[in-house]
Amino acid sequence: MPELPEVETIRRDLDKELSGKKIKEVVVTGHRTVRRRPADFSEKLEGHRVTGVERKGKFLVIKLDSDDVLVIHLRMSGQLLKCTAKEPVDKHTHATITFAPPGAFQIRFVDPRTFGELFVTTAGDYDAIPELAHIGFDPLETPMSWDRFGLLVKDRRAKLKTLLMDQSFIAGIGNLYADEILFAAGLRYDRASDSLTTQEVRRLWRGMTETLTEAIKARGSSLSDEQYVDLYGKTGNYQNQHQAYAREGQRCLRCRGTIAKVKFSQRSTYFCGSCQV
Repeated sequence: MPELPEVETIRRDLDKELSGKKIKEVVVTGHRTVRRRPADFSEKLEGHRVTGVERKGKFLVIKLDSDDVLVIHLRMSGQLLKCTAKEPVDKHTHATITFAPPGAFQIRFVDPRTFGELFVTTAGDYDAIPELAHIGFDPLETPMSWDRFGLLVKDRRAKLKTLLMDQSFIAGIGNLYADEILFAAGLRYDRASDSLTTQEVRRLWRGMTETLTEAIKARGSSLSDEQYVDLYGKTGNYQNQHQAYAREGQRCLRCRGTIAKVKFSQRSTYFCGSCQV
């Protein structure tokens, strides 16, 4: 599933391409994709201009010049692709949004596993949107000092990887970046959050912000299945910088130990048993 760096990469692309553009036509062929009020989905979009694109955790929020927003969650295999009308249509395309001239183009929602979701809802306070109301703070956009972060972490009293992936606590981090963040911080996945020293809290905060920032600079991570691509169909590059994730049996790039793989909360977890404590 695309995580914060991948979704933020797509958000920036969408904001650049869509802002100020008018939606001419919306065609939905995969009706499982639009799960809230599908009958008037197209009507609420057609004829309106995009005023900006925001991100709430792993959700994309496309703002319109009306009282509505288009909310998109890519889930496991969803892709948003900028195409021309003449380009071949992928068989897993479930929605197509055509923008009016000048510079007419389409944004296609492609989703082989059909877990992704699109819906239109009234704009305003995101806490009023059920799908967004539970989402925690954004690790890159929410103003927060590391000591305030430390208080929140210790108060939760959870295993560190579980805490990092808790969307009601921190928005946007999933399995891949949790492993990368914990490696950067030198902390084990199963450490109790209320056991961290002040120095370890600082390392965790720095590891989180720096890892996510660098991943965005590299336009996200594309794994072997290449299910994540950006708006232009190109893969990310951050997978070439992974320190722990999917490196089972390889040498640790920090201490020359060996990266191990274990199951934790039914997820594959990668870490160095020598330098993560």
